Amino acid sequence: MTTSAVRTLSVVIADSQPIFVEGLQQALASGSGHHRFEVRGVVSQLSDLLPLLSEEQPNLLLLDITLLGGEVANTLSSLRKTYPYGRILLFTYNDDVRLLKAAFRGGADGVLPKSVFADDLFCAIEAVLMGKTHLGPGLTLNEQMAGLGMDPTLPDTRFARKYGLTRREMEVLRYIAQVMSNKEIAQQLFISDQTVSVHRKNIMRKLKVNSTAGVVKIALENHLV
Repeated sequence: MTTSAVRTLSVVIADSQPIFVEGLQQALASGSGHHRFEVRGVVSQLSDLLPLLSEEQPNLLLLDITLLGGEVANTLSSLRKTYPYGRILLFTYNDDVRLLKAAFRGGADGVLPKSVFADDLFCAIEAVLMGKTHLGPGLTLNEQMAGLGMDPTLPDTRFARKYGLTRREMEVLRYIAQVMSNKEIAQQLFISDQTVSVHRKNIMRKLKVNSTAGVVKIALENHLV
């Protein structure tokens, strides 16, 4: 029986809290089973991060969302120009829906609460490395669930007409934008996983994107969640 090789990933950490950074480094030092992690640098402010990313171009950036300041989406978009190919996983104490949406609009691959366990961290890393969009436990992009009183199930007629989406596809799209899996969407809509998979493929084709992250970004830009 053969086992797959363990891949070494380069990592940069940007966080202003030394205790959190220490805990993060200890977790990464243990490895995930599939990956070993080599921390190439640790910074505590954004001005130091940009030159480090430009020089190292790590596989993964672990970034405290507070370092981005008040313009999360714009700052992340600018950051992406320096760091276009690696994965960005943000950490936050704030579960504000608007802040999380701004993070994904700006190009984040995932967001985790700072209270997560190591297993949640490694699950998120695996997801973003596979090109998936990841939202950590306790976080949501659904305003209604966050108590803001908005109904996420009402279709936006102009958007649906523009892209030729059916009502069911709009429903599935909204759940995709909440970073839900096919199984979770199927449970919400009382349909099969396979049916959700077909809807997901059709939605991506109509929106002309090739990843869940692309669907999430379009949904957020058009205020569908």
